[in-house]
Amino acid sequence: MVLCFVSRCALTAAAGVRVSSGARFARHLASVRGYSEVTSRGHGPVCYALTHRALLKLEGADTSAFLQGIITNDVTLLHERAALYAHLLNVQGRTLYDVILYRLKGSEGADSVLMECDGTLRDSVLKHLKMYRIRRKVSVSCCPELSVWAVLSRSRSRSSTPDEPVQKPELSRPDRAVVWEADPRTALMGWRLVLQANQDPVELLKGSETGDTQDYHRHRYRIGLPEGVEDLPPGVALPLESNLVYLSGISFSKGCYIGQELTARTHHTGVVRKRLMPVRLSPAPPETPGGAALQTEAGKAAGKHRAGLGDLGLALVRTAHAQETLTLTTSGGEVVTLQAAVPPWWPKDQDV
Repeated sequence: MVLCFVSRCALTAAAGVRVSSGARFARHLASVRGYSEVTSRGHGPVCYALTHRALLKLEGADTSAFLQGIITNDVTLLHERAALYAHLLNVQGRTLYDVILYRLKGSEGADSVLMECDGTLRDSVLKHLKMYRIRRKVSVSCCPELSVWAVLSRSRSRSSTPDEPVQKPELSRPDRAVVWEADPRTALMGWRLVLQANQDPVELLKGSETGDTQDYHRHRYRIGLPEGVEDLPPGVALPLESNLVYLSGISFSKGCYIGQELTARTHHTGVVRKRLMPVRLSPAPPETPGGAALQTEAGKAAGKHRAGLGDLGLALVRTAHAQETLTLTTSGGEVVTLQAAVPPWWPKDQDV
């Protein structure tokens, strides 16, 4: 968990922005309550039931080779780590699905993995996998008997960067966890816990409690982390604009995969003119204006709003206008002001 207060100096160093813009970003982030203030005053971790996420199981002798040809990341990394973030792309290089892969206990590498995906797209992901499986020795099945939990530590409220280490909570019965790993995207997202659907994580984590999943989403939007179909619309989102490099979700050395050509070409040009960034909306619109066009105060096109919750959201922003005050117009004709911020997990030398 993180309370996203970023000092003027920290933002200037992190994003290469002018001091005046950095101060404005800091005021934006400091004005948003940390999730520890929203949930409770306790000291233990908070467990969020991610009912909007689904799990698929892939196993068989050809699992690793099969995945290597359809995901953006290098699946051989599962020999070294137990969780891996990646996207599945279409042939035009646009994101179809964002996934997290988990190496199952007792397996070597990626011969037996769980794939976490957006629950509303589970059947589409399943169909996609089976379409490309062809004659490979890989079985793919749904796992309705399992549930996914996000576990966030309240100690993150004292730090706005992912650099400060936070001790992983201990499970009283590690044998009951199918997966218990750090979120591979950023340390600010805590840990992922996969249990049997009838198992309560509070029984396994001392001093923990369950939290409102809406607070989990507010935390994501506060730090600018996309997840699922609303933030990453299939066939629309581009992986580099979605900060897949910063989230350790792509390999540029592993070889070919579906959608690789355009993605690699864009990466090697070094030019990404738009990026997905956290924004604060004022006033908070009654409905999230997904897809609404953003404009500068001078009327120039500045990007599009993606999704959000209340006054927090994600927007695809033209980096040339990221330091400016932006506006959008809701379907009801209301003009809403947006202020973009530099995510704390971006590289410190990243300019906007």
